[in-house]
Amino acid sequence: MIALERVSKSFPFGASRTPVIADLTATFPGGCAIALLGRNGAGKSTLLKLIAGTLRPSTGSIRREGTVSYPVGFGGSFHPDLTGQQNARFVARIYGVEAAALLDFVADFTELGAALGRPFGTYSAGMKARLSFGVSMGLPFDTYLVDEVTSVGDGAFRRKSVQVLEARLRAAGAIVVTHSPPMARRLCSMAAVLEGSRLRLYEDIEQGLAAHAAHLAQS
Repeated sequence: MIALERVSKSFPFGASRTPVIADLTATFPGGCAIALLGRNGAGKSTLLKLIAGTLRPSTGSIRREGTVSYPVGFGGSFHPDLTGQQNARFVARIYGVEAAALLDFVADFTELGAALGRPFGTYSAGMKARLSFGVSMGLPFDTYLVDEVTSVGDGAFRRKSVQVLEARLRAAGAIVVTHSPPMARRLCSMAAVLEGSRLRLYEDIEQGLAAHAAHLAQS
C-alpha cells in the first residue's frame, strides 16, 4: 500500500514556482496493478519519482508499506561512471540480494553483451532503459514502478519485457505509466488518472480509460 497525504510538488521557474502535483491525497492498494494515465506533461513521471523517494515532495507526506522499486526507465538510478555490471552489483548490495544471481539475470535478460562492461554514461537511451528494466525485474519488489514498458527496445525485446513483468505481477503490485489502452488492459485491473495536477483512482480499468479519453477529447 502507498498512501499520499496532501502531497504537492513544484519546481522553480524564473522568479516563481510551477506546480506539477497539487495537494494530492490518494491511496494505492497493495498487490494491485494500477495504470497511471494522463496527458503528456501531466506529471506522471514526477509522481512515480515521488512515490519511489527519488524526489522529495514540496509539501505533504508519502507512506509506503512493503518494498517499492525505483522508477524503471529512470536513468538517474545508476552512476554514469560505473559500468553496467558495477551498477547492477551496487543495486544488489543496496537491496541485499546476491550480486552474482542478479548479474546472471541481467546479462541474460538485457542482451547487452559486452556493453555491460562499459560505463553507463556511454549507453544510448535504449540501452539505459534495458539495464534499468532488467535490474528492476531481477529484484523481488512488492510494488514495481514502470514508466512506459512499451518503449524498451525493439518489438521482440518489448514482448519479452511485458512477459517478465506479467510474471512478476502474479506475486506483486505495480503502478504502470502507459499511453497504450491495450497495454493498460493487459497489465492492470485499476487506473489512476492524473489531470490538472489532481489524481482520481478508478477500481475499474475501463472507467479509468474512459475518463482519460474524455480529458484528451477536451484538449
